[in-house]
Amino acid sequence: MNFAPTGTPVPDRDEVLGQAITFDRARWLSLLPSADWWPPELDDCPMVAGRRRVDRRTVFGVARRSGTVEGRRRLLTVALVWGTGTRGRSVTRRARIFAAASGGDIDARLEAGLVTLREEGPVAAYYAFNNDQHIKHLGPAFFTKVLYFAGPEQGEGAWRPLILDRFVALALRAADAGETWPTSGWTTRWYRRYLLLTHEHAQKAGVFPDQIEAALFARGKQLA
Repeated sequence: MNFAPTGTPVPDRDEVLGQAITFDRARWLSLLPSADWWPPELDDCPMVAGRRRVDRRTVFGVARRSGTVEGRRRLLTVALVWGTGTRGRSVTRRARIFAAASGGDIDARLEAGLVTLREEGPVAAYYAFNNDQHIKHLGPAFFTKVLYFAGPEQGEGAWRPLILDRFVALALRAADAGETWPTSGWTTRWYRRYLLLTHEHAQKAGVFPDQIEAALFARGKQLA
């Protein structure tokens, strides 16, 4: 993967963890099944221009409590909030998840997918959420956010789950001369290749894999 010549610098770890998105609390609360899906950490996020902003560091904090039903519900919500922004249409689109299935069904699929992540790793968990444990309207761009935040934040050895969305895919298409990357609908094979490339590059560069993901995302936005 010839990523370095893209001209997009790899951000440092603090910059990655500080990546923040503004959100509309009232709009989200009106669309959730009940108030217990809302992580209280979101109410402590800093205000910027009259709106609160949630960063990756905060989402990781919520994810540390994903060992319970309530914790997994809140992880799903905060991952959606962080990945969506404030556009009303986008929020409504993401919240279709809650109208399309019962809370119990979502709970069961979240638990099964995250158990797979813990026991078998991110590629198997990707397959689970994309197949047997698929949650309607929760596509790869967002369930990989759930996997990313639920996975280990740092460490040596095993692959870490990483976010794969259309911006990352655009950058991969430009950087990976060996493949023509689709911009959506990635199979498990594509996710495996993505993790292979990012982890190899991160190891060579002496950085964490999510720093490469963040650089790919920034490059993809430039290309879009």
